[in-house]
Amino acid sequence: MSDEGEHVRARLGTALAPAWRRVTEGENRLAVSLAILVAIGLQLAVPDRLTLSRTWVLPAIEALLLVVLVVAGPWRVAQRSQLGRLGGLVLVAVASLANGWSAGALVRGLIAGTAGDRATPLLVTGGAIWLTNILIFALWFWELDRGGPAPRAAGARADGADFLFPQMATPGSASPDWEPEFVDYLYVAFTNATAFSPTDTMPLTQRAKLLMLAQSLISLIMAALVIARAVNVLK
Repeated sequence: MSDEGEHVRARLGTALAPAWRRVTEGENRLAVSLAILVAIGLQLAVPDRLTLSRTWVLPAIEALLLVVLVVAGPWRVAQRSQLGRLGGLVLVAVASLANGWSAGALVRGLIAGTAGDRATPLLVTGGAIWLTNILIFALWFWELDRGGPAPRAAGARADGADFLFPQMATPGSASPDWEPEFVDYLYVAFTNATAFSPTDTMPLTQRAKLLMLAQSLISLIMAALVIARAVNVLK
């Protein structure tokens, strides 16, 4: 076959491939930016006694990193420098540190009997930490799957996915233009936090399994202790 014929065949193959296997324009940044802002707002609702430093310090760092990332690429996450990639991971790591510390402090207080004297504040604080936990792990899944949003948009590592979505396993079940975006990872994080196990999306790599294990464990401990203590106080 001539070089021209091979070129045409390659172009046709690329055009017919599902979006998650080919180069796309990149994901809109709006959903993930809103998720980070919601997480920051939830962290600000946690009392000072449950935070690593002053309530506003780590959320302020997260907000600053978010501003830098948005300025660097305001609309779509199609291309990222190494610095931008590092900034995104640092942002999620800082959020994880802040929320993990708050969850640990609340659990220690509940076990020691020094926290949870009133049911309503306990449920509000526990709910804020639990919801933040979902958003943070959704961000981890989004940042790590196949190297992150930019490599996914570039069609890189199409055969090295960390998560197997139903649309990837069943050809024809979704539009050819479908590819995993932040909302898909948010759904995975939410179902994992409520079912304490994968539902329709399977983790394929060890890091994905460890992340889901950690999220399930945190959610289980938080739900069991907070709900049990609130019920006890209400009685």
